[in-house]
Amino acid sequence: MIIFVVFLSTLFSGDAMGSRISSKVLEAKRLRCEYRINPLGIDETKPRLSWIVTSSQRVQKQTAYRILVASSQKKLDANQADIWDTQKVSSDDTTCIVYHGQPLKSGMRCYWKVKVWGKNNKASTWSKQAMWSMGLLQPEDWKAQWIGYDNRPVRVIPTGEQPKENSTEDGKSGKTAGRNLTLPAPAYLRKQFSLHKSIKHATVYSSALGWYQLYLNGKPVGDDYFTPGWTDYNKRVYYNTYDVTDMLKKGENVIGAIIADGWYAGYIGYYHQRDHYGRDIRFLGQLYVEYSDGSSEIIATDSSWKASTGPILEADILMGQMYDARKEVPNWSKAEINTVDWADVNVSSIEAKLQAYPGVTVKKFREIRPVGITEPRKGVFVYDMGTNFAGVVRLKVKSKAGDKITLRYAERLNPDGTIYTANLRHARATDCYICKGGGVELWTPQFTYHGFQYVEITGYPGKPDYDAITGIELTSATPVAGSFQCNDSLVNQLYKNICQTQRANFIDIPTDCPQRDERLGWTGDAQVYIRTACMNADVQSFFTKWLVDLRDAQRSDGQFPMVAPLKVVGDDGGPAWADAGVICPWTIYSVYGDRRILERSYPSMKRFIDFCRKRSTDEMLPPQKYHCFGDWLNIKDDTPTGVIYMAYFAYSTKLTAQAAAILGKTDDAKEYNELFEKIRASFNKAYVNQDGKIKGDSQTAYVLALAYDLLDEPFRSKAAQHLIEKLKERNWHLSTGFVGTKDLMIVLAKIGRNDVAYRLFHNDTFPSWLFCIKHGATSIWERWDGWTPEKGFQDPVMNSFAHYSFGAVGQWMFENIGGIKAGDVGYKEIIIKPQVGGNLTWAKTSYNSIHGRIVTNWKVDKGVFDLKVTIPANTTA
Repeated sequence: MIIFVVFLSTLFSGDAMGSRISSKVLEAKRLRCEYRINPLGIDETKPRLSWIVTSSQRVQKQTAYRILVASSQKKLDANQADIWDTQKVSSDDTTCIVYHGQPLKSGMRCYWKVKVWGKNNKASTWSKQAMWSMGLLQPEDWKAQWIGYDNRPVRVIPTGEQPKENSTEDGKSGKTAGRNLTLPAPAYLRKQFSLHKSIKHATVYSSALGWYQLYLNGKPVGDDYFTPGWTDYNKRVYYNTYDVTDMLKKGENVIGAIIADGWYAGYIGYYHQRDHYGRDIRFLGQLYVEYSDGSSEIIATDSSWKASTGPILEADILMGQMYDARKEVPNWSKAEINTVDWADVNVSSIEAKLQAYPGVTVKKFREIRPVGITEPRKGVFVYDMGTNFAGVVRLKVKSKAGDKITLRYAERLNPDGTIYTANLRHARATDCYICKGGGVELWTPQFTYHGFQYVEITGYPGKPDYDAITGIELTSATPVAGSFQCNDSLVNQLYKNICQTQRANFIDIPTDCPQRDERLGWTGDAQVYIRTACMNADVQSFFTKWLVDLRDAQRSDGQFPMVAPLKVVGDDGGPAWADAGVICPWTIYSVYGDRRILERSYPSMKRFIDFCRKRSTDEMLPPQKYHCFGDWLNIKDDTPTGVIYMAYFAYSTKLTAQAAAILGKTDDAKEYNELFEKIRASFNKAYVNQDGKIKGDSQTAYVLALAYDLLDEPFRSKAAQHLIEKLKERNWHLSTGFVGTKDLMIVLAKIGRNDVAYRLFHNDTFPSWLFCIKHGATSIWERWDGWTPEKGFQDPVMNSFAHYSFGAVGQWMFENIGGIKAGDVGYKEIIIKPQVGGNLTWAKTSYNSIHGRIVTNWKVDKGVFDLKVTIPANTTA
């Protein structure tokens, strides 16, 4: 027997960003407003401020703080807090500090800093300045009109000219046979204007029905993609805010925008349908210029703007983009061109709410260089990008005018080395570039994205080299929060795959997949994965935005849908999918201490529980008819839908009771706790035998009962033993699908069987996480058997190679291998308890929590277990 001697070293309050530790007693850093750094154009009139504190001293704690907010940097430097001065507040709170200063008005810029006090009442110096600005808070603040160009040329591509290898004869895509592709060109809009005074500050507020890219004086504004984001455009449309002070000049200026179909009018999901919200895309822009003399001016979209089209012949989310460089209009967004041939714009209005974008926009995450090039057929070149990601590529080519370069995208290769596109269904996923000639040309699509590891190039002059394409990985700009590394290279690859797949599917909303004709915000996928997502990245703002989409999609009777925003599929999510409306806001509260997300979600959570109660029998059992996806994509081990129904009904009811208690709704908390107990009792009576066997006798059935505390002793212990037996029957392999895999490893840890968890974790035979990696996976697959040596590819109707659901094992990795677990809301208290097992001899894990960076670094050497831990100041572990 090996005896481990534990040396707990360097347990101290460290710098949460991992930088050089300061000698100061306590410092306030990472100042954020609404959990973003220096956000522009917010419309929260009571925004929340937060920071972290760092110290070189152990067990250091914040005992008080003081916040100053001023209308200018100069005033803040002089400590003239003309907007808000909290004075000294005795508190250790560093998050969710609600603003209670002067009323905030449209366009206000607020500069702020904070001072904190540590133990022994020692004050820090003032923090560095941070800021936020307000958006347009009242409808009357908007002077702009919605404009567009309804005479856009449309390319119609007959079915016979579409890629045949993408088509399928059955399943979802089978309903699309014979449909032409309809692909309108994006519109170019512009307005020339003169400025004759010294400019103090300039801000532009912009939005679209579709996607837009804004330009000023020939340069793009911002580095965002796919703005203003996907919403239910019938209910709300978001706008973005940009500081453009440095982009304007005295004299002639031009503001312009390119607008494309995007989610508003483009192809979304399967069934080959477009124009889901409307056909005529629109742009809204309002430029507010403040002059040094105190006066101001507004340049807004109206009927005086001009419209045309340009080199982008087509642009669609699923289908791709075509660009004819010969049609470029140089300086189209500068003052130098003649617009006599430009047309008048079309003007219209909308009824939806116009609100500030509350999340993080899609941006470039990194550039990716190819790792290999093959030529499976003459003139057909296939690039291996080395990883399966979401985004586009930048093309570099030198060729004569009129030469057409075609780029096609795929996640995997066929046995003959050609790209495998059958699983894309009717997503054409093709970009085309027509050269203008005259030298080296660079081109990057801006109004589409693809999910891919492989790129096929045809039409390229000669043999392309590695510089011909560069991958541009796109994702919502959720700051990286977690890291994991250990001595097992396969496990390290698994963690990379989890993160890669998360980024690929966090494209404004949490999608199911980035490659095929779907890319929808599936609620079940989101709820099974959200806890892992929080460990990998700071997703608070990201899910704040999506939870609005989810509440907007809730039915009037309280049921939550299959997807949000609600398009293409049904409004009845069913058990484990609809429950996202409860589980996701609760998770964001638990991880970030975000009470406001509970306050805003609670009414919809309550309506959902009431819906579940009303449709159930008097005993709170399932009704005769109801929709349920079941344990999606399990391995021949179905779980009765009634078990899933009851488990999730109970779990969501318990979470709603806890939310009610947090919000001070004691009567509701009592009511829902009693309901939970009733559901629990009915579950045991209807589904649990005296020997502890649960109806269905599946791995997932036991996992759910144990995960959601549906059993008392001795049945809890019996069910735990049955779960172990079910795993043993399959030679220590899992059989769980989306629903069961979420909690399988957590339950094994809960019942004290991490030895079994490690056994499952290290498996590299089918089905297992490492089986996929052993066969080349660089992302998380939708199915355990997406590809096997015996059968090759699974049914292409549903065979994504970038689906994050099975990546939910990441939570177990952080909490058990890394040993980092929340002991209280927001990791204010931290449980450090690594579980050594399997073939791991060392592991280093970090998590940048709302309170700062937590690090565990352990190794086992010659029977000695050595653990080094860093926790943030102002927390305990």
